[in-house]
Amino acid sequence: MKTQSKRRPQPLSPDSSPNPFDILTEEIVCKILDHLHNDPFATKAFSLTCKAFYFIESRHRRILKPLRPELLPRIFHRYPFVSHLDLSMCPRVDDNTLNVISSTWKATLQSINLSRSRFFTNAGLSSLFVNCSGLVEVDLCNATQLTDLAASAIAEAKNLERLRLARCKSITDMGIGCIAVGCRKLRSLCLKWCLRVGDLGVELIALKCKQIRSLDLSYLPITEKSLNSVLQLQHLEDLVLEGCHGIDDDGLSTLDQSCKSLKMLNLSNCQNVTHTGLSSLINGTEQLQQIILAYGSSVSPKLPKVTSDLVKCLNAYSKLQSIKLDGCTVTWSGIKAMASLNAPVKELSLSKCLGLTDDGLSFLVQSHKDLRKLDITCCRKITYTSIDIITNSCTSLTSLRMESCSLVPKEAFVLIGARCSFLEELDATDNEIDDEGLKSISRCSKLSILKLGICSNISDEGLAKVGSSCSMLKEVDLYRSVAISDAGIAAIGEGCPALEMINIAYNDKITDNSLISLSKCRLLKALEIRGCLGVSSIGLSAIAVGCKQLTVLDIKKCFNINDNGMLPLAQFSQNLKQINLSYCSVTDVGLVALASISRLQNMTILHLAGLTPNGLAAALLACRALTKVKLHASFRPLLPQSILGYMEAHGCVFHWRDKAFQKEMDPKGWKLHFGRSSSEVP
Repeated sequence: MKTQSKRRPQPLSPDSSPNPFDILTEEIVCKILDHLHNDPFATKAFSLTCKAFYFIESRHRRILKPLRPELLPRIFHRYPFVSHLDLSMCPRVDDNTLNVISSTWKATLQSINLSRSRFFTNAGLSSLFVNCSGLVEVDLCNATQLTDLAASAIAEAKNLERLRLARCKSITDMGIGCIAVGCRKLRSLCLKWCLRVGDLGVELIALKCKQIRSLDLSYLPITEKSLNSVLQLQHLEDLVLEGCHGIDDDGLSTLDQSCKSLKMLNLSNCQNVTHTGLSSLINGTEQLQQIILAYGSSVSPKLPKVTSDLVKCLNAYSKLQSIKLDGCTVTWSGIKAMASLNAPVKELSLSKCLGLTDDGLSFLVQSHKDLRKLDITCCRKITYTSIDIITNSCTSLTSLRMESCSLVPKEAFVLIGARCSFLEELDATDNEIDDEGLKSISRCSKLSILKLGICSNISDEGLAKVGSSCSMLKEVDLYRSVAISDAGIAAIGEGCPALEMINIAYNDKITDNSLISLSKCRLLKALEIRGCLGVSSIGLSAIAVGCKQLTVLDIKKCFNINDNGMLPLAQFSQNLKQINLSYCSVTDVGLVALASISRLQNMTILHLAGLTPNGLAAALLACRALTKVKLHASFRPLLPQSILGYMEAHGCVFHWRDKAFQKEMDPKGWKLHFGRSSSEVP
C-alpha cells in the first residue's frame, strides 16, 4: 500500500521564534476567520492575539470598509488581497486616492462602493478602471459632479457586470452610449434619476449590452421608443419604470416586442398607463412573478383604480407571486378579478387602498390561502371580520402590516396569535391591541419584528409575555405606548438577546432601569429614547458599556442627560455613526468628548444651552468623519468661515435650522402625523 504524503504545517508568520499556534495550518486558521467575519470586534481581537494571527488575518481579509480615506495608506500594505472595497463612509475621495487604490489592488479588486464619496473626477476613475481589470461591480450613486467624461472612463471597465449610477444627473445619452459600447458584460444597471438620459441612451444599452438581467429606469424622460429595444433583451428579469411619465397607453400600444424572460415589473407612479398599456407591455411574458402598480396604472392621475380590466391583464401569468397596489382605489370588480387569478400569490400589498372593505378583503384572502405577506396599512374600513377571515384562511402568514387600522377591535388581535404561528413580522402601530392580544401573539415564537407604537392599551403585563416567549425579536417599536414602564422593558432585555433596534420614545414611565435592562442586549444597534424624561446619564452609561455595537442613538429632549453620559459613549461606543443631542444638557465638554468617536458621521445639535461657538468649533474639527450636521442658524455667523469651509471641503454638509425652542413635549403632535384631525383626538 502506498502511503499518502501529508503536507507539513507551515509556520503562520515569518518570525522564527517558537509559537504554539504554528501547529495549525494556514487553512485551519482561515476557517476560524471565516466564522468571525460578522463580528469586527472578534476579528480585531483575533489579529491582536499574536504576530502569527496578525500576519494571517492580513492575508485573509478580502472586504474593507475604512472610516476615512486617510486610513487607506496604513492598510494598503497590511491587506494585499482586498477584493471588495466599500468607501461609503469616506465622503472625500479624490483622484490621488483612486490612483493609489488602483495600483495597490489592481490584481484583486472586484467591487468598489463610491456612493457617498465626492471630489474624484474622470481622471481618477480612468486610472481605477484601466488598472483594475477584474472589477465587476461599481456603485457611483449620488455622484452628481460626474459628466460624460466620467462615463467614458467607466467604459474602460470591460468586465463590469453591475453598475449603479442613481442620481448622476449630469450624465447624458452620450456618456451612457460610451458605457454601452465598452461594458458589454453588464448584467445589472441602475439609472434612476439620471434626468438627462433619454431614449437614445437606453436604446444603446439595450442594443449593446445583451446580458442585462436587471434595469432600473425610474424617473427617466423616456417613451415607448426605447422600450421596444429593452423588451428584446433575452435575459431581462427585472424592469423598473417607476415615475416614467413619458410612457402612456398610446405609445405602449405600438410595441411589437415582448420579453419572455421578465420576472418583475415596477410601474409605480406611471400615471399615464392604464390596463390597456399594461396589457401591451407584458404581452408574451411567460415568467412574470412580481408586479408593482402602486400609485399608478390609473384611469385618472388623481384616483388610481384597481378594476377588473386591470386585473384581467394578469390572468395569463400562472407564476405570479407578488402583487403590490399601494395607494390605489380598489373596486369590487377588481377584487373579484384578483380572487379569480390562477396564480400562487404569496405577497399582497394593499397599503392605503381606498375602497377596501371587509367584504372585499375577506373574499380576496379566501381565494389566496397561501399568502405569506399581507400589507393593509391605513385601510381604515376593515374590522374584526377581515382579521377573522385572514387568520382563518392564511395560517402561513409570516408578515402582517396593519398600521392604523382604526376600526379593528382589540379582540381581533387574539386571533392573530392563535392562528398565525409562523408570523415573523407584525406592525400593529396605532391600533387597539391590548395585553390579551399581546399574550396571544407571544405564541409566535419566530417573531423578529414587532411594532406597537401609539398603542395605549398595552402594558407591562402583555409585553412581559412577549419578552419571555419571543426570543428571536430583533426590532421592537413602542413609540408613545405610554402605559409601558421599566418592568416591560426589563422583560425584553432579559428575554430577547438578539435585539438590534428598540424605540421607546415619549414614554414618561421609562427610567434608567429600562436602559440598564437593555444594556444586556449586546447586539443592540439602534436606540431611540427621545422625550423620555426619566432617563439620565446613568442609564446611558450602562448602554454605552454593554452595547458596543450601537450605531444610532436618539436622545433628543432627554433633559437629564449631560456630559456624564457623553464620556462613556466616547470611551465604549466606537461604532456610533448617528446621534441626536437636541435639547439635552450637554455642554462643550461632552460634545468634544463625542468627537473622539472615529465613526461618527451624523449629528443633530439643536438648542444645547451649554454649547458655545468655541466648543462647537473644537468638536467639529476633532470629528473627522462627519458627513452631515444639523445646527441652529444662530451659530452660523458665530463660527469662523474658515472652519466651515474646511469641513465642507472634507465632505461635510451643514443643515441650518431656525426652529424656536419647544418648551412643551407636544403629546398630541403625532395625531397630525398620522392624518387625524383634532376633532378625532379622544
